[in-house]
Amino acid sequence: MSSALPPLQPPSPHLLARWRQQWRKMVFLEKMPESGEVLLTQRRVFTLPSKAGWMFLLLLLILFISATNYNLNLGFALTFVLAASAIVNVFLSFRNLAYLHLASGPVTSVFAGEEAQLTIYLINRRAHQRFAIWAGWQNQPETARAADIAPHSQTALQLHFHTSQRGWQQVPRIALHTWFPLGLLRAWSTWLPDARALVYPEPEALAPPLPMISKAGNEVNEQSGTEDFSGVRAYQPGDPLKHLAWKHIARVDPAAGGQLVSKQFSGGMGSEVMLDFSRLPHHMDPELKLSRMTRWVIDADLSGIAYGFQLGTDHLAPSQGPAHREACLRALALYQLPDA
Repeated sequence: MSSALPPLQPPSPHLLARWRQQWRKMVFLEKMPESGEVLLTQRRVFTLPSKAGWMFLLLLLILFISATNYNLNLGFALTFVLAASAIVNVFLSFRNLAYLHLASGPVTSVFAGEEAQLTIYLINRRAHQRFAIWAGWQNQPETARAADIAPHSQTALQLHFHTSQRGWQQVPRIALHTWFPLGLLRAWSTWLPDARALVYPEPEALAPPLPMISKAGNEVNEQSGTEDFSGVRAYQPGDPLKHLAWKHIARVDPAAGGQLVSKQFSGGMGSEVMLDFSRLPHHMDPELKLSRMTRWVIDADLSGIAYGFQLGTDHLAPSQGPAHREACLRALALYQLPDA
């Protein structure tokens, strides 16, 4: 008696994705992240007929068969002229993209949920002009942007990509393609720049006021008095209109995502702002704690007052300014991440 063979199991999606990646590396030479300036050699530029190109080849075939059946000399002449134009199109389309130099600029740091911006430079060191070169994220054709590059010059393009979580995020692979001059052929290549975006935690929408710490180490209630101005914070529903910080609001462009801020007062003397991760409630989710700390860093920086920062082994003395804000946000973005 022969035993029944076990049913064949389909390959796992992870295995299929890895096979697809290996196949694209071998066939399309998709390399790992490349730093510095990159040259699109002829081995990295691929050409395939477009939809219009396939229709054009079908037309040539019909013309050739018709001219052969009816022995039409003018039909042969027309077929050969069109075929010669297609051959010239192949050369011009390939030359339009081949030996183009690529370089990437810095990536903007953003908060989770926002779009980061990458600047890429298309550098033409040849004596001919390049027309209608499209660059965008691979598998996202709607992000592609076109550029013409004059001889011995360069063009900068800004590409945006969405961020979802804090930490370092690798930029997606970039696809470059062109249909110049007749649209019969598509020349394309890919490039993965060695660039990463630093993504900060998403700020908490309705965070409590900044924690004021007295010189003795006790928490100070910001709502206990309205005699001493201690800074500003994000507007909370129910704040009196007379406590709105109109000078700070006027300096923020509403189109850039500005928001209302309120003045905060402290009745106690000799207090300072200390942002300490360990002082937050222990039952809170760690990511929510990081979001609250992020909001407090933004509010403290907006108020223009010195604030201290404590997160694990990172301890920053009370200070202010862009460098201090960047150090705090960077520590929050990379907190307990393996690639920190």
